[in-house]
Amino acid sequence: MAIAHLAFLTPGNYAEDSSLQGLEDTLRLFKYGEALGYQGAWVRQRHLERAVSSAATLLAAATQRTRRIVLGTAVIQMGYENPFRLAEDLATVDVLSRGRLQVGLSAGAPQYGPLLGGRLFDGDAQAIDFSHARVERLRSNLRGDFFGDDDFFVESPAGRQRPRVQPHAAGLVERLWYGGGSLKSAQWAGAQGYHLLIGNLNRGEQTDDFFAAQRSQLDLFHANWSAPYAPRVALGRVIVPLDGADAATRARYRAWAALRLPRTLGPQGDRRTLFARDLVGTSDEILESLRKDPIVPQVQALRLELPYDFSVDEYAQILSDTARYIAPELGWSPAAAEPGAPGGHWPARAAATSRPSSITAIA
Repeated sequence: MAIAHLAFLTPGNYAEDSSLQGLEDTLRLFKYGEALGYQGAWVRQRHLERAVSSAATLLAAATQRTRRIVLGTAVIQMGYENPFRLAEDLATVDVLSRGRLQVGLSAGAPQYGPLLGGRLFDGDAQAIDFSHARVERLRSNLRGDFFGDDDFFVESPAGRQRPRVQPHAAGLVERLWYGGGSLKSAQWAGAQGYHLLIGNLNRGEQTDDFFAAQRSQLDLFHANWSAPYAPRVALGRVIVPLDGADAATRARYRAWAALRLPRTLGPQGDRRTLFARDLVGTSDEILESLRKDPIVPQVQALRLELPYDFSVDEYAQILSDTARYIAPELGWSPAAAEPGAPGGHWPARAAATSRPSSITAIA
């Protein structure tokens, strides 16, 4: 068992009246994770919630706050997106990050499509193709191929140009991921050459056992891999160590986990959703669970899935404890800091104001 790549996934949530503070806190967390030696920082994209609704926009800001750490989206639901316009946004982020962007995607009709109606759709939603083909359209736009015939040019004040998505982000098409959770999605991702994101929930299509279901998906992904570059799998687990928390916070963490335990006891709903248990405990307890996890030895990338609606200081404590007490026991080594880079001290939270915050630099 050797974890070579340690990352975290944050929802970037915030209070209703504190969106600026919440988004700034997420950017501070990215910078802090980089200082601790994490190799990756991912953000969820959620719609109509108090969280990050535009991952590309937030990660564009993160490119200017970080130097080394991989920046990821997990996942962008393509049903809400225009594949051409999103390609332009993602390419811009990748260029600004100097090639650090990793893009997680999913297909399917948008969950809130019926609610949004004309706010989202130009025409009849029933006529729109929300299948995997929509994901493929995004990848096609990112390839950098020129549009139109060889003699077609865009007339620009900067001169005549062959049209394609600009800026062109070379290599980004090899850094696209698909959010798996079913046998169909795992097989499709492998066959089409998308790397695989797996986490703490999946579908129990042939079994009631979470790990057996996930292992089947992983095997199917690898068996169908078709791309000329090596397949990658990033495993997500909810990990909440208690070591650096005070007594009251420890009690609250355990109470939070207890409320979520019943959903892990069997398949949930018509889709037979299976949930893994949240790993809440001391570093020794968490390590014992991870060493029993049959999926961990099959991957090299582990991603902490940070819980929703915890405070940024609690997120910092979880990242710090994991980097110091847990990940090294799994064979992980922190990424080397660049010369002149700040250390891994978490600064006190800046007071929220109606004006842009002055975020204390990590010393």
